[in-house]
Amino acid sequence: MACGSLRVYLGAAPGVGKTYAMLGEGHLRADQGTDVVIAFVEDYGRPLTHRMAEGLEQVPRRTVGYRDCAFTEMDLDAVLARRPQLALVDEMAHTNIPGARNKKRWQDVHELLDAGINVISTVNIQHLESLNDVVEHITGAKQRETVPDDVVRGADQIELVDMSAEALRQRMADGDIYPPERAELALVNYFRAGNLTALREIALLWAADRVEEALQRYREGHGIQQPWSARERVLVALSGGAEGDTLIRRAKRTASRGAGGEFLAVHVEPDDASTSPSAYLPAEQRALVEELGGTYHTLTSGDPARAVLDFARRVSASQILIGATRRTRLQRLFSRGVGEIIVEGSGDDIDVCVVTHSRAAHGRLLRGHQARQDG
Repeated sequence: MACGSLRVYLGAAPGVGKTYAMLGEGHLRADQGTDVVIAFVEDYGRPLTHRMAEGLEQVPRRTVGYRDCAFTEMDLDAVLARRPQLALVDEMAHTNIPGARNKKRWQDVHELLDAGINVISTVNIQHLESLNDVVEHITGAKQRETVPDDVVRGADQIELVDMSAEALRQRMADGDIYPPERAELALVNYFRAGNLTALREIALLWAADRVEEALQRYREGHGIQQPWSARERVLVALSGGAEGDTLIRRAKRTASRGAGGEFLAVHVEPDDASTSPSAYLPAEQRALVEELGGTYHTLTSGDPARAVLDFARRVSASQILIGATRRTRLQRLFSRGVGEIIVEGSGDDIDVCVVTHSRAAHGRLLRGHQARQDG
């Protein structure tokens, strides 16, 4: 039996309309002849969402007793028995009432997928496990219900549902999200403009990472070697010399010029055991890279230029930063340096930027040699 496909509407914040979008897609599929059911939808008393659910078949919920209270949950067995082509399942991060077969609703979703049922579901960015503490730091609100990032990343399609902070606050003020008594409090707490702007940026960056992953899988599946980068990705090649600090800071500035840009640093150690590895500040440079938000990578190779180029293409770098050579003109007469080989081997798909620094040779030893001859 073929596994069902999963589509997730990822909300940048509560109230942006992810459930409404899911129901709209359900109507579109039903109009095209797909057998669609609502397995579970939570409208939170919002009239527009409630009206959007009308006209779609709903599998009755089951009532569960817990601590002298009655709760309604998705009836997983009833949906499995109904076997629709497409099930709409809201709030993937929801925790089921104790005693249910699965602890979390996303596990219910996986049962539907394993049964060959396609699923459209929803989740807000603040419920992703990896972002839980970040969102709490920004908003001051701890999210007790989370879903593992890999569950959402594993979806066949992810649709980001977004809205500007101003538009979302207006929706709140108009009573489209919470009743008036709750809306006023929410606007001065969780729904402050700064909070919503930060959540929106986090959602956009997380979704961009998902796009990068999809592009990488496509490239690997189709044997494509050229880098495809959905954002500016700067790779700085570190020789281990003291000029590395200058290169790292330049890479950070270059990557920051574009939204969502990132930078990586790579240092290549020789693979010849008889050659002592570079010992000049690699640990401090690693710390600087990480402090500035980059990632540090160490490779071992007897051909450092080739190692840097191969790594750049593997990570889809859009640009490589290298330091101006410390080799004298006399030395360059007899052999090509690593930087020259990187420039020649970069081709048309990667830009190479040569950054000058205080330790660049500029022919000093050659001029000194000539001066001694003249004396």
